[in-house]
This record gives sequence, structure tokens and C-alpha cells, in this order.
Amino acid sequence: MVQPDGLRPARLAVGIVSAGRVGTALGVALERAEHVVVACSAISRASRQRAERRLPDTQVLPVQDVAANAELLILAIPDVELAGVVAGLAATGSVRPGTIVVHTSGANGIAVLAPLAELGCIPLAIHPAMTFTGSDEDLTRLSGACFGITAADDVGHAVAQSLVLEIGGEPFGVPEDARPLYHAALAHGGNHVVTVVLDAVEALRAALRGQELLGQEAVGDAPGGIAERVLAPLARASLENALQRGQSALTGPVARGDSAAVTRHLRALEDVDSELAQAYRTNSLRTAQRAHAPADVFDALADQPNEGGRP
Repeated sequence: MVQPDGLRPARLAVGIVSAGRVGTALGVALERAEHVVVACSAISRASRQRAERRLPDTQVLPVQDVAANAELLILAIPDVELAGVVAGLAATGSVRPGTIVVHTSGANGIAVLAPLAELGCIPLAIHPAMTFTGSDEDLTRLSGACFGITAADDVGHAVAQSLVLEIGGEPFGVPEDARPLYHAALAHGGNHVVTVVLDAVEALRAALRGQELLGQEAVGDAPGGIAERVLAPLARASLENALQRGQSALTGPVARGDSAAVTRHLRALEDVDSELAQAYRTNSLRTAQRAHAPADVFDALADQPNEGGRP
């Protein structure tokens, strides 16, 4: 489809289901690329407020009406809801043949869109490999993020690539049968690192409780305190080293084979929180396996003597 002047491709009328963190961020990015978000769905109060703030010129409509008005329909909904919404749209016939239907689920490929593909739609799985908090930082992070795409054929793949490139992202292909493994890897690297960091913050707060910094109490329970400031440069450097140097980025007592230090760590953490100590043990065991640590490190990490995953 070409505009009357024949100089450039026509922009797409975009519909978004729903106005969550991901959907509205993509909507803003697409509008910056001169597409038009004509409608979105928003049920909760938070979604309606988010739509009003990020997409003020966009109509808020029922899901079927959003689909009926869209040339590009984005299903930015939780994984557990995706199949049901697709089935409902297919049953009502609200999606027109030729509509580009995109879902943003990391775990799913295009098979979940089969009911709409059978009606003549173009099914695409386009997953931004990025975390979304609902803040304005989402919009900045989206540009330059990588997007895992799965399509039915070369035409669909080209469409998906074009959409990602237009919003400043980097597209890469993910085979249909590899989507669960792809998503597991991202969840492990993106979600679990948050848990590890917050566990470390909790332990630092306990270690530094009662200390003062420039005459003020240095440790509190609110984010942004001295514990976070101490950990931030270390955590950032560790992540960069891991991504740039691989296995050689491993440092610390486990990688060095210092079983005495590991034992002291576990005792100290047990005094704070036994579950935190268990998390440290589990992660240290995996580190010991990666670092090919000596046997006494595995013994120190064992719940019982001579157990705990020694190779």
C-alpha cells in the first residue's frame, strides 16, 4: 500500500490490546515512527490512566472494536490470556483478513495465533527482550532493545523486521520450537538477577544497620540507600564482565576455592534469614560447578556432610 504521492509506504492504523506497560510503550514507539494508534483497550483504572498519559489521542474501545479498526493489531497481554483472547477474536470475526496480528509473548511463537491466521491474518510473534516498569524509562530502553521474532514465512519475517527497525530495535529470529527455551533464558537472566541483587541488598542492610553516613543514618528499608549505592557499581561491573569476558568473569571465594570463607558466609546469612542463606548456597553451588571448584568447596556448600552436588 502506497500513499498517493508514491514516495513512501503508507502508515498503519494500530490497535493495541491492552494499554499495559508493554502495549503503551510500543504504541508510543510506533507513533514516533509515524504510525497511528487509533484504538486501545483498557479495563483497569491503571490501564486507563496509562493510556491517557501515553496515548492521549487514542480512543479507548472494547477489544473487538480495537481489532476491527486495526491494520496492525498488537496483543500485549499476559501469556495466560493470549489463547483465550485469540479464540474470542476469531469467533467474533472482528479481525479483518490481511490484518497484521502481533503478540508480544516471549514464550509463544505463532502457533497460538493459528485461529486468526486461518482467517487470513498475518501472524507474528515479536517479543521485546526488555523489562518494563511502567516508568518513562521504558520508552528510552525500548529504542535499542533486541526483539525476538517468529513468523510463518519470509514475508512475515520481513514485516516483523521492518516494524522493529522502525522503532529503533534490533530484530533477531527465534525458531517456533525454541520459544520456551528462549524465554526461559531471558527469565533466568532478567528476573532472577533481580532476586539475587535484592537478596544482597537485604544482607548489606543487615550488615550496615546503625551506621551513619555524613551524619545521617545510612541504612533504611527504602530503595536508594547506602546498601544500593555500595552494590550498584559492583553489580554493574559484574554484569558487564560476564557479558564481555564470559567464564573468566567469575571471581570471589567460591571461584578461588576458599571454603573457609564460604562457610563463614553461610553462618552469617543464616543469622539474617535462613532462606537467604539457602539461596546463597544454591547459587554458590552453580558457581562452583562452573568454576570447577575443589571438593572442599562443595563440602562447605552441602546441606549435609559429603552431599551437595560435588562433581
